[in-house]
Amino acid sequence: MLEQVTDVARRIAGHSPLAIAGTKEMLNYGRDHSVADGLGHIATWQAGMFLSEDLREAATAMQQKRAPVFKDLARGSTLPK
Repeated sequence: MLEQVTDVARRIAGHSPLAIAGTKEMLNYGRDHSVADGLGHIATWQAGMFLSEDLREAATAMQQKRAPVFKDLARGSTLPK
């Protein structure tokens, strides 16, 4: 079980820090609000995500067949993946 949990954690850590933070925010918001409110909150968040550098980096990395390099949310520095 520990091996599988570690694998899941590694896969999550390889994603955009912005996407990870957004997912956590959506889960927490949805827990405390109605389904309709939660869906509205998610729709608003996702509209902003389409403007992020992370989305462009993920698409570019996929086209170039390389791992994406995302900026750290806390410092704005680049994180190699």
